[in-house]
Amino acid sequence: MINYDVIVVGGGHAGIEASLICARNNIKTALISLSIENIGKMPCNPSVGGPAKGIVVREIDALGGQMGITADKTALQFKILNTNKGPGVRALRVQSDKIEYAKYMQKTVLNQENLTVIEGMVTGLNIVDSKVEGIKFSDGSILKSKIVILTTGTYMASVNMISSDVVSGGPDNEPTTNELSKSLIDAGLKLFRLKTGTPPRVLTNTIDFSKTEYQPGSDEFVCFSNKTKEILPFEKQVACYLTYTNDETHKIIMDNLNKSSMYSGVVKGVGPRYCPSIEDKLVRFNDKPRHQLFLEPESLSLDTTYVQGFSSSLPKDVQERMLKTLPGLENAVISKYAYAIEYDAIDPLQMKPSMENKIIENLFTAGQINGTSGYEEAAGQGLMAGINAIMKLRGEMPFILSRDEAYIGVMIDDLVTKGTNEPYRLLTSRAEFRLLLRHDNADQRLTQKAYDLKLISEESYNLFKEKIEKINDIKERLRNIRFSVNSEVNELLESLDYERLSDGISGYDLIKRPLITCENIKKYLDFEIDDEIGKQVDIEVKYEGYIVKAKKEAQKLLEMDKVKLPSDLNYDNIDNLSLEGRQKLNKIKPLTIGQASRISGVNPADIAILAMYLKGRGK
Repeated sequence: MINYDVIVVGGGHAGIEASLICARNNIKTALISLSIENIGKMPCNPSVGGPAKGIVVREIDALGGQMGITADKTALQFKILNTNKGPGVRALRVQSDKIEYAKYMQKTVLNQENLTVIEGMVTGLNIVDSKVEGIKFSDGSILKSKIVILTTGTYMASVNMISSDVVSGGPDNEPTTNELSKSLIDAGLKLFRLKTGTPPRVLTNTIDFSKTEYQPGSDEFVCFSNKTKEILPFEKQVACYLTYTNDETHKIIMDNLNKSSMYSGVVKGVGPRYCPSIEDKLVRFNDKPRHQLFLEPESLSLDTTYVQGFSSSLPKDVQERMLKTLPGLENAVISKYAYAIEYDAIDPLQMKPSMENKIIENLFTAGQINGTSGYEEAAGQGLMAGINAIMKLRGEMPFILSRDEAYIGVMIDDLVTKGTNEPYRLLTSRAEFRLLLRHDNADQRLTQKAYDLKLISEESYNLFKEKIEKINDIKERLRNIRFSVNSEVNELLESLDYERLSDGISGYDLIKRPLITCENIKKYLDFEIDDEIGKQVDIEVKYEGYIVKAKKEAQKLLEMDKVKLPSDLNYDNIDNLSLEGRQKLNKIKPLTIGQASRISGVNPADIAILAMYLKGRGK
């Protein structure tokens, strides 16, 4: 007897998105969590978004996900980053109220139709003939389903570490499951150890903020979700603060380096390259005289501040000493010490682009179990795993996002094509088409796809169509309006150090100039422009040439991804392939020529040989 269509294991950010998207599409779904109070928990940074990550949240929203809605509703501060840079790297980051965020997520899943939340510890999978048919609980009982989505985060065979003090457990020493790792290994999966960490939390009322740098949010209406109509007013938003390490801090850390879990030999897993511990920063960047640390509020209901950038696994007494060297924290009281956590992850090269496992049919994985780090990366994967579970149950083709369509597509392609041996973090530099993958156009890239897959409501789709119509209307009006040489717009041009007009010019061409925007020319127009629509038009008009060029490059990649490779192809039988190329191709089994071309160690000559081989086979 089948109990559920889909079982999602883990109530973190990946599990929430996977379970909600399935349930909202009339799939009978169960979400298994160690505790309802763990659902939506923020065990590390109390924030959502940031470079690349914030764009992922916008993509999640466009595809019918939940993270953006909850982040907007429970934010303490909204801030647009990289405003002095190009639109391809701008992103939103919100400081979250971690308590309210978790409460909102718990309320959402508990009230979702077609979704049952079950408290329990999963210790294994029920696998029959290389096909998953459900899960096993610690009490020996079995819950059956057609599909299982594993989103265990850092709870699989995890240990907490402060110096040489090693304790079995998940975040905050919560229960961990060692049996699940063994079940996966017995089923033929390759696991590896990863490490991450978290900084100390200090009592906010013991910080002297006068010695730190004030970091306000952005005084404008910005949000993740297109459904959000109101945000916390700027005057009510909570500030963050900036401080720095110094020579005294560095001396204490370096004098005690051998006591760090990472440098004493306690840690076996690989730590995150882009979010290292403070001791790792000093070793790797020993030429830097100081490192910045952000002081971030955790919740209005807590008197605690998160010291971002100060992750560590040094002994508690050393943490006390080094913290008191920081400007503003001389008298700070630690409410929770920093610690490192090590856990099991699955080699993502064993995953298909659909997020289904290659070895065990109907098993999907998402989040940190796939070797990634970050709430946003986890949520994006969870959503895609849920969507592709829906596609499989419907008997339809998988939904795969390409690298020019979404940061989510970049992330998944990186994982299944290149793999990772350290916690993977999304960066704008990973996206070769980042001008196409902007914060402002996530809905334009993905809403139509979501609607076609029946993932979003008619109401959401109509709001999107209305926005597109407004953008196109403003563009057309700007093309049609002409400013003569005697136009009053010359006063604006002169104020911006441009020469007066020598010929007539359209509003469209005027917007192409770097300092001219819809906002500063609207007083010279005979039609209204909404602020948000105006900002969108500014970007699309100013960067039109670059966008067209990027789309042409993306089209070349798309053509390569249309050329399918047989799943049973033995690359040992193809002459003249490089030795490394042959090994990598046999290991990863790429689905297309395009994916093969992105595998590290497969060179252009290998791709040319593959193309000729397929042509000879009549493919």
